[in-house]
Amino acid sequence: MTDTLDYHKNASNYYGDVIKKTSDLRTSACCPVSSPPAWLKPAIARLPDEILVKFYGCGSPLPLALEGQTVLDLGCGTGRDAFTAAQFVGPTGKVIGVDLTDSQLEVARRHAPALLEEFELPADAIRFEKGVLEDLGAIGLEDESVDIVTSNCVLNLCPDKSKAIAEIVRVLKPGGELYFSDVFASRRLPEALRNDPVFHGECLGGAWYWEDFRRILSELGIPDFRVMSREPLKVEDESMALRSAGIDFESATIRAFKIASLEDRCEDYGQLVTYRGTLPASPRVFELDPAHRFEQGRPERVCGNSAAMIQETRFAPHFDVVGDRSQHFGLFPCAAELDTPVTSGSCC
Repeated sequence: MTDTLDYHKNASNYYGDVIKKTSDLRTSACCPVSSPPAWLKPAIARLPDEILVKFYGCGSPLPLALEGQTVLDLGCGTGRDAFTAAQFVGPTGKVIGVDLTDSQLEVARRHAPALLEEFELPADAIRFEKGVLEDLGAIGLEDESVDIVTSNCVLNLCPDKSKAIAEIVRVLKPGGELYFSDVFASRRLPEALRNDPVFHGECLGGAWYWEDFRRILSELGIPDFRVMSREPLKVEDESMALRSAGIDFESATIRAFKIASLEDRCEDYGQLVTYRGTLPASPRVFELDPAHRFEQGRPERVCGNSAAMIQETRFAPHFDVVGDRSQHFGLFPCAAELDTPVTSGSCC
């Protein structure tokens, strides 16, 4: 019987002692598959090399409309995403970074004063805390205190993913958003791989099985989530590839909202939404998800869930919404696509 790996200890050791820079990784699972969106690139370019070279994320999980928001970055590492977010939340927003690895936090904390001065932000605009993601209360995060939770290839490292997601739901305000990138797998991994320190450290051993992820969200009151992107990952290390043969790994970016009115199917209430074009980083088109791209000024039919993701969140000021849920017309047309592989928690 395989000994159970201490995920917290292994993650801290792997990213504190084993891995010193991105090139030390044995696979590309903890590396971005694609480049950041254009609106993020200038902000990332302002960060010191020491922060960037120790970055181990697999995506760019920062959504639009960050101004004035409180952003929680789980597994912040040296602070690449946290410092990037700080430039967009501005002087009225806050960023909180949480990580378990002392050496990573030391880098983030050391650079914080100079970067905040450069960004013309108050000294308390960003803070970094040491803690585990399954117990955010231990670092003083209260119920419904955060607008946006982000994480970059870190939730897979948690030993108790259900508890970590429950903590995220707890600290999110109503209408708040979880927007994160992580590694997903086509099946549950065998015990030997789940408890292998290298597989775990390389973000493969704890990869989410898609259906388990869907079930966890649903059980916590989030029956619909949206997949913003998903790209296959190749396991370059020959011995690791041989041991994991038959398992397909993907890097994916997910958005999920804490909205009480979400349903487990896309229902039709005859609603229309029109994007006003008022988000500076995306004046022509707003993408709720790849299936919902709203062109400025063009009304679009949406299901009740998609309407709620706009009308009951920080995006509301940027849209005109016609209709409510007073009249029901059955399932929204995209329900016919439910037989396709999982791309969201619902049908759109």
